[in-house]
Amino acid sequence: MVSLAACSADKSPTSVASPDTTDKTAAGELVVYTSRNEQLLKPLFDQYTEQTGVKITYLTDKAPPLMERLKAEGSRSPADVFITVDAGNLWQATNLGLLQPIASERLEKNIPANLRDPDNRWFGLSVRARTIIHNPAAAPADTLSTYEDLADPKWKGKLCLRTSNSVYNQSLVATMMASLGAEKTEQVVKGWVANLAAPPMASDNEVIDAIAAGRCDVGISNTYYLGRALRKNAELPVTVFWPNQAEGERGTHVNVSGAGVTKHAPHPEAAIAFIEWLSDGPAQELFAGENLEYPANPAVATDPLIAAWGDYRQDLINVSEAGAMQAEAVKLMDRAGYR
Repeated sequence: MVSLAACSADKSPTSVASPDTTDKTAAGELVVYTSRNEQLLKPLFDQYTEQTGVKITYLTDKAPPLMERLKAEGSRSPADVFITVDAGNLWQATNLGLLQPIASERLEKNIPANLRDPDNRWFGLSVRARTIIHNPAAAPADTLSTYEDLADPKWKGKLCLRTSNSVYNQSLVATMMASLGAEKTEQVVKGWVANLAAPPMASDNEVIDAIAAGRCDVGISNTYYLGRALRKNAELPVTVFWPNQAEGERGTHVNVSGAGVTKHAPHPEAAIAFIEWLSDGPAQELFAGENLEYPANPAVATDPLIAAWGDYRQDLINVSEAGAMQAEAVKLMDRAGYR
């Protein structure tokens, strides 16, 4: 067995089960490359092995290095499945030719069309809404409306945002460009910058902490970050607001974590079966619920903590647009002075 170095997307390098690069036809084994945190996925891998007898070995790292590895390995790659976060990363994997189309009625039934690749090369498995968060005492819900409204001068000195380096903000701006056009989106982003209460922050957690501490009144965050914070401190004075919900509005921006079958998968049929399993009820509850995300399968119940925030209407633009327009979004944010 050739040992592959492995590291978590959120941690320093660690050692995990090493994929076997010498036997590409071994039955009953799958190799997964993933940028998702090991502690979130290992319970799923263990459960799948227990139910099916299929052993799963895995390699964890950030998405770009994993894609570079797949590209370099080519037809020699031991990887069967690629799992990552953000539709921009999934789009990039398809753009690099790293994934193959999946023919699966089960996946097409379980996962809505806007949450999967138009050519079925990847499928979303959990939904992360990137929404407005606020201190309801300082910024009551009736003063909020849309992402665009955060550019209004009434929010001057009251807005906190994560840096433009965040792929989540890049995807948000990219889908805004697809809906509003570049000129309007640039005006909005310039307004956000003008309204900042502090320089852009390194993480969504910092944005949540700043709102809780009163350094700003409103911000933008993925919902699971707030869910985690509230799991630790239920008294935190921060909650969600679902923007762009009025009639005629496009809905709240969503993104996904998802999976695809690698182009040179040694076990493509088994890889599809595994992704199908991940799209079904019990696995969906664990895949999404462990990280307080929303299940991509709309038939699956949401964790009670985030269900308490109420229903919301998603922006139904295909999430792959987040990747297709991401490079242009980065340029736009730079022109707007968003760092």
